[in-house]
Amino acid sequence: MNWKAVADFAIGTSHQNQGIPCQDYGDYLIFDDEIIVGAVADGAGSAKHSNVGSKLVVETVLKCFSDINESPQKEAFSQPLSKEEAEKVFAKIMNQVITELQKQADEEDYSVNDLACTLLVFVATPDWIAAMQIGDGFIVIRSQESEYKLLFKPDKGEFINETTFITSTNAVKDMQVEVISEKQEFICVSTDGLEKVAIRLSDWEPFSPFFKPLEEYLHESVDPKEDKYLTEFLNSERLNSRTDDDKTLLLCLFDRE
Repeated sequence: MNWKAVADFAIGTSHQNQGIPCQDYGDYLIFDDEIIVGAVADGAGSAKHSNVGSKLVVETVLKCFSDINESPQKEAFSQPLSKEEAEKVFAKIMNQVITELQKQADEEDYSVNDLACTLLVFVATPDWIAAMQIGDGFIVIRSQESEYKLLFKPDKGEFINETTFITSTNAVKDMQVEVISEKQEFICVSTDGLEKVAIRLSDWEPFSPFFKPLEEYLHESVDPKEDKYLTEFLNSERLNSRTDDDKTLLLCLFDRE
């Protein structure tokens, strides 16, 4: 029994046409087969170096979790976190992320807002998940006790195409946090480029036909990091005909067989 996972991201056709780099980034780490942590970021279209920011943010989040895993605090993940404990863990990590962004901005003579991005993070074991979200995008889970469930309604702000970014002054205050103490089967994290094909926007319910094939793929794949299924899916004409934005998917399955 262990976690299977894969992450990939693809440039949107609108960015290809404009010669803009992919502003999405996502990655994960697995500790001792039992604990998985993941992060996905989407650079702000209005920020000059958001592609740099999104990668730095994800790498910083994973380093923070790696440091926790190598410290006496590691035992904190042996039991489900309370919501208050999760808020403290995520707030501490967010403060470290903001410090790293400011350091990058100072070194390169950027404004820190040039590195703006949204952020979705989770830490999970086979028995629980704690997650946070700043901005839009989505985290969908399926546990043994439930169908596909959207953890957070994406933060869309007051106006169209507006959201909260990690560099926003209210980012940590507006951070959404949730802890689910159920046996985890499947986790999917994505940037907002896939919202309209994966989430029913009328009631913010996950669209099962989008997620079921992805979960089945993880069940069937021997090593999802090595095959090209996810890369081909994210770059497919069928998907690009429905969204022209950058796209990221981080897929996780706890294989109990």
